Amino acid sequence: MTKNYLRTVRISAWYDLIVTAGFATPWTYALLHAALSDVGTAAGLGGFPPLDPLQSLYATLMGSVVLIWALLRITRTLPIHGLFDGIARLLFSTWFAYALGHGVSRILWGFLAVEVTFGVLQLAPWARRVTACPSSACPTES
Repeated sequence: MTKNYLRTVRISAWYDLIVTAGFATPWTYALLHAALSDVGTAAGLGGFPPLDPLQSLYATLMGSVVLIWALLRITRTLPIHGLFDGIARLLFSTWFAYALGHGVSRILWGFLAVEVTFGVLQLAPWARRVTACPSSACPTES
């Protein structure tokens, strides 16, 4: 994979680090939840449901894992990390679309757009590689 690809993997990791930092603790999540809900309401996109301990638990679990994953991709960027991150973004995009289809705040459209963009950017080279070399005749990457 090219240096540009690794740069894309790192940029997506920095995005995750910055955006997800607020999800890492119950205290920062409460502040972020309130801020996003206020922005969504003010913009006519809908607010968030009231904060509860179970929602906070899942948000902080997700935030903690994504922060560690982002730090790995920043400090030890490998092409395979881009593949796995692209797959994760495909999953995240699916769940964002599911939530949007069930009436959650439309502020999620912004997050969905970023997930899809980084997912495509990170998966496209792998898809091209598979179509260019569909058999085991291709060398493997270390």
